[in-house]
Amino acid sequence: MINKDTRRLTRLTSILMQLQSKRLLTANEIAEKFAISKRTVYRDIKTLEQAGVPIITEEGKGYSLMDGYRMPPIMFTENEANALITAEQLVLKNKDASFVKDYTDAIYKIKAVLRNNTQDKANLLSERVLSAQNSENSRTSSNLSVLQMALTNFKLVHIQYYSPYNGQITERIVEPFAIYTTQENWLLIAFCRLRKEYRSFRLDRIKSLQVINECFEKHTITFEKYMEMTLKKCEEPLP
Repeated sequence: MINKDTRRLTRLTSILMQLQSKRLLTANEIAEKFAISKRTVYRDIKTLEQAGVPIITEEGKGYSLMDGYRMPPIMFTENEANALITAEQLVLKNKDASFVKDYTDAIYKIKAVLRNNTQDKANLLSERVLSAQNSENSRTSSNLSVLQMALTNFKLVHIQYYSPYNGQITERIVEPFAIYTTQENWLLIAFCRLRKEYRSFRLDRIKSLQVINECFEKHTITFEKYMEMTLKKCEEPLP
């Protein structure tokens, strides 16, 4: 019984954290995440409501937390801290300077809330986890953070883009759709208004960038659909 109650308490806490990190959470998402039935989801939501958590139910859509509600600060376990520190070493090798800075700033804040003994271990791990990637620590772009903000706020972006195939620089107005990373480069996937189709742009080839104070309509396709379209296009015979 104790184990069962402990598991449920852990699940309720996890559901609350999910609600806090996502604007809208469906019953299906909760059921799949914790391998429980929808009926159990409804019971868990009711339990949280009875405990005073201000959950808003949107019929046919899902659940969300009332604006302004926040859980108390979360303490990281040693394993969680180790995972973040290990990820930091990979990020430090990234070629986008803005991404490296933002993640480093976030890690400083995370370290500040760690318990003293966990903090000491985290600092030790920082010195002992190394990555051989990008050994020269070269930075080829610094636009990732700006593009992330443009993507999530549906802002148009004006770019000057260099094409190594013809040596030309073209000016584009694009609608950011997704950001994709390979081992070496970051790619912006966007709807290009010049070409009137989705295109991918390497961040290290963007010569200048400016976010325009104009919004575009949210894209209706998914990233998976975009990949299907791209593969189909690659398979089409040349004219």
